[in-house]
Amino acid sequence: MLISISSQSSCRVNRNTLSGYFLAGRSMTWWPIGASLFASSEGSGLFIGLAGTGAAGGIAVAGFEWNATYVLLALAWVFVPVYISSGIVTMPEYLQRRFGGERIRMYLSALSLLLSVFTKISTDLYSGALFVQVCLGWNFYLSTVLMLGVTALYTIAGGLAAVIYTDALQTLIMIIGAVILAVTAFNKIGGYQNLAEAYLKAVPAKIIPNTTCHLPRADAMHLFRDPISGDLPWTGMTLGLSVLATWYWCTDQVIVQRSLSAKNLSHAKAGSILAGYLKMLPLGVIIMPGMISRVLYPDAVSCVDPDECVRVCGSEVGCSNIAYPKLVVELMPSGLRGLMIAVMMAALMSSLTSIFNSSSTLFTMDIWTKIRRNAKERELLLVGRIVTVVLVAISVAWIPILQSSNSGQLYSYIQAVTSCLAPPITAVFGLAVFWRRANEQGAFWGLMLGLALGLARMGLEFAYPSPRCGVPDERPSLVKDIHYLHFAILLCALTAGAVVAISLVSRPPAESQIKNLTWWTISRGRLPPEISMASASAGTHSARRGKEDSQEEVPGICPCMDFFCSPQGAKTEGPPAKALRDIREVPFWARICCINAVILLCVNVFCYAYFA
Repeated sequence: MLISISSQSSCRVNRNTLSGYFLAGRSMTWWPIGASLFASSEGSGLFIGLAGTGAAGGIAVAGFEWNATYVLLALAWVFVPVYISSGIVTMPEYLQRRFGGERIRMYLSALSLLLSVFTKISTDLYSGALFVQVCLGWNFYLSTVLMLGVTALYTIAGGLAAVIYTDALQTLIMIIGAVILAVTAFNKIGGYQNLAEAYLKAVPAKIIPNTTCHLPRADAMHLFRDPISGDLPWTGMTLGLSVLATWYWCTDQVIVQRSLSAKNLSHAKAGSILAGYLKMLPLGVIIMPGMISRVLYPDAVSCVDPDECVRVCGSEVGCSNIAYPKLVVELMPSGLRGLMIAVMMAALMSSLTSIFNSSSTLFTMDIWTKIRRNAKERELLLVGRIVTVVLVAISVAWIPILQSSNSGQLYSYIQAVTSCLAPPITAVFGLAVFWRRANEQGAFWGLMLGLALGLARMGLEFAYPSPRCGVPDERPSLVKDIHYLHFAILLCALTAGAVVAISLVSRPPAESQIKNLTWWTISRGRLPPEISMASASAGTHSARRGKEDSQEEVPGICPCMDFFCSPQGAKTEGPPAKALRDIREVPFWARICCINAVILLCVNVFCYAYFA
């Protein structure tokens, strides 16, 4: 079914152009974009990781999902108009146009590819394989290779259009299956009203004497936790998490590529709103079922004795990662169990297709065009497909390392890597969009300072991992006393300070590096040039932009809300595939998007207040 939908959707756009293959012909409507944004972020790694963290510590991890609401709206209302105005395909390409030079673009492209292979793909592969092993008992290598093969097949064949349409189908499968399992799990414990009391009593039979690590957290049902002793401090979950979320939702190629594929800005905004509503679901359909899994199977899910944990799941530090697949195996009847297996496979394939397609875009547009400056468009399309095959090969070669990884540490490893590497990128993109004076010297050396500090922290975390239950914590104070979310705040602030200081003492950027490239200087009525091989590899956009910038600007229709609602104008006539060359919107739909965004924010604030 997935391959059939992939083939049909890929025929709807021209896959033999860069815009068609990498941006789905810029013809996508709001509902597949919103579904794809949600599905791309909810891979099997997050299904198992969120449920496992919920089983271990309660509902606070829902903040990672709910915080995305605000950043998704910032993506659609602030960042996407700037990206559209600049006429870019990849995020590193934007920084190159904003600052000039090649070194920042090359650095971000290489960093993004490494993060994709060794964190995103590895997490999804491990989690998917863990689920298959627990539920079906299939051979680890066989199941993983088959999933990778099918995923790569329709990614290579269809480009982004195939990815987005299959994401939409998989999102529907994921939501239906997760809701059925959640309802079944709540019925098993007598309803939501019994969850808090039952969770606090979920203690394994075999414990380590003179320790408390077997006890559930007393604040398990609270989102906001102590800023010093909390496992997820509220200060980090509001400020630090916003730094990481801005990197992921507003500057990561996998996510932004979906919004840039919209047929116009209103569809991009509506897609973000839909994704924001969908991100409210994981608390009830993933995290709380993980907590219920601990209630029903405390000896397995909440084990603390190393020998017992090795017997249950092969990991000494804990088995909370098996919470979700354990629930599926034990509670679901045969037919529905097959549906849930389809849900997890859909989540895995959805995430992998997003990563494969976006990574091939990064390599093709940001690295290959520097190696082969005169490469023709057909060559670039071929390279994009070959890169996907290479990523598949690297992922398969990475499987033995994934199998030997400690399942209890994998999710924390991903978070640690993100908090060490993402904040400098957030700082540079934020200043690039909002501060005209930021220049290439400041941005590059700010990134280098942030990378050095982040690698130092990451090295300490790997050298001094978190101790097991009952083992004294002898880690350095920098690691033990500074939560990774707090470190993200500090790292972002230090990077931003370095960028500002160096930019102020060096030459200001040229006018061509500011016009149409910051929030304050984008031309509301201009039509950016169509993406072509020549503009991608030879950098000829600037001359063509100069001609189009002379077009008359369209006045706004919502002057009192210009900061939140981009000024609007009449929609120009033209082919739907080129509609996103324009950041103007039909006034009626612009107002509808703004109203729905306010409603979404109200729902989010209410949920935060209720569970705080």
